[in-house]
Amino acid sequence: MYGSLDVDCDTGDSALFQGIAARLPADALWITSPLKRTQQTAEALLAAGAEAGTLVQDADIVEQDFGDFNGMTHEELFAQREDAYLGFWPLSPEQQAPNGESFSMLRRRVESFINRMIVEHCGRDLVCVAHRGTILAALQIALDLPLRNSVSFDIGNVSLTRLTHHADVPEGGPQWRVVDVSWLP
Repeated sequence: MYGSLDVDCDTGDSALFQGIAARLPADALWITSPLKRTQQTAEALLAAGAEAGTLVQDADIVEQDFGDFNGMTHEELFAQREDAYLGFWPLSPEQQAPNGESFSMLRRRVESFINRMIVEHCGRDLVCVAHRGTILAALQIALDLPLRNSVSFDIGNVSLTRLTHHADVPEGGPQWRVVDVSWLP
């Protein structure tokens, strides 16, 4: 579990990066977390043919800080814990990791990010190169899921999840369209 650790990633699968790059909008604002694995992923997507208008970083989309669980293998975590969420997420969404944060804390960060982006970049395409937890939080927000269900999605590395916000929907209607979840070429 990498969590908030700043580790490198493998960007060697050219076909994967080309397939994802081909589906990304041109001239979008690109946003990565400050963790280098998202920056390396963005650079690999750009090298594979994606086009970015601007590239910035935002700390609100960094992965959940698993605290003392950062760097553990799943086997090590499973040996220490027994709960209904193992196999889905390291902790229940409300439980704060020792010396870290909870998924609900991550969700609040992501909601703050989304709300800022809606105000500051309404009508513009955004490409967020982020982390599984960040994507799960965004899906939870878009679909208004119970927190306990929000960690159920299987989000693959270098997969594409596309959400479209609709600010012009009459009151009471859905404001988000979920186009793709964990799409892979």
